[in-house]
Amino acid sequence: MDATAPTPKAHTPAAPGPKAPSREASGREAARTEEPCSPYDVFARHCPSRQTLEHVTGRWGSLTLTAISDSTVRFNELRRRVDGVSEKMLSQTLHALERDGLVNRRSQGTNPPRVDYCLTPLGHDVVRRLRELFDLVEGRMPEVLAAREAYDARGGR
Repeated sequence: MDATAPTPKAHTPAAPGPKAPSREASGREAARTEEPCSPYDVFARHCPSRQTLEHVTGRWGSLTLTAISDSTVRFNELRRRVDGVSEKMLSQTLHALERDGLVNRRSQGTNPPRVDYCLTPLGHDVVRRLRELFDLVEGRMPEVLAAREAYDARGGR
């Protein structure tokens, strides 16, 4: 393993070295054998990468990250931008994203107190990919809506 690679704290890989793809190996697993093996696997129940993925792709995580991407924002400004999020949920989301190294929180010693949020370099990298997903989903909404209508017309399942 590369000496500069991150060392997992709560996850130990089942076996060191590259994985050999099984007959049922997904494209992801097959592709993984051609590049250096990572000790992290989001499909493993206790892998910390799964929790980070949940923070990024959860209901509020992706919206919060993308809302911060354009500039440094204050809490209430962010809450207005992410329509529908409660103060408590936004606070929890920001704490999780800050803990994962995606968001920086800067507290100003002013009266009243001022707290600003901005993305870290890792956060910007994640948001670039989220924006691609957002663009794909928004651009294909006519197909999604047609599929929903067809599904509902046949009574669901």
